[in-house]
Amino acid sequence: MIALRPATSEDAAAIAAIYAPHVLAGTVSFETEAPDTRAIAKRMAASGGLYPWIVATYREGTGGDAAGGVLGYAYATRFSEREAYRWVVETSIYVADVAQRQGVGRLLYEALVDTLRAQGFAQAIGRIALPNSSSITLHESVGFRRAGVFRGVGYKHGQWIDVGYWQCELAEPAVPPAEPQRFADVGVVRG
Repeated sequence: MIALRPATSEDAAAIAAIYAPHVLAGTVSFETEAPDTRAIAKRMAASGGLYPWIVATYREGTGGDAAGGVLGYAYATRFSEREAYRWVVETSIYVADVAQRQGVGRLLYEALVDTLRAQGFAQAIGRIALPNSSSITLHESVGFRRAGVFRGVGYKHGQWIDVGYWQCELAEPAVPPAEPQRFADVGVVRG
């Protein structure tokens, strides 16, 4: 059975290990050097308790090969530094190879979206390097809709890559909007 919980700094090494292959061998990340444990921990700390970092693990005692180990992670960051964007987040999700096709990604993304809604964010934006039908399917399964495509904006591994933007309305726009609650105060929300 899969458990979801807030990520801690102790998860940074596992998160870095999950992310590294996507950076080094893939095109879904436009980073070219894989961040180490320290860099991931710094990114997590930069959320300041406002933006969620969520990990999926096998629940202890369920016989999973990596009981308690991180199977995947999802997080949100500020969409833009400009103040008027503070109710909008950009989301990311990565799942370990051993956990592919087990529903881990969907569980993580549903929890991330539910958590962002509970916090009071208005919109979530997902950026997808194209083509990537599995990521598109995952985003759309949790409420994201295609918002647009930038053609040939990333160059990696000898090719130009298109980037699609998917958008999820998290809440009806309020005027004026309330400030989002901190993840540290809300925790992981499901359903």
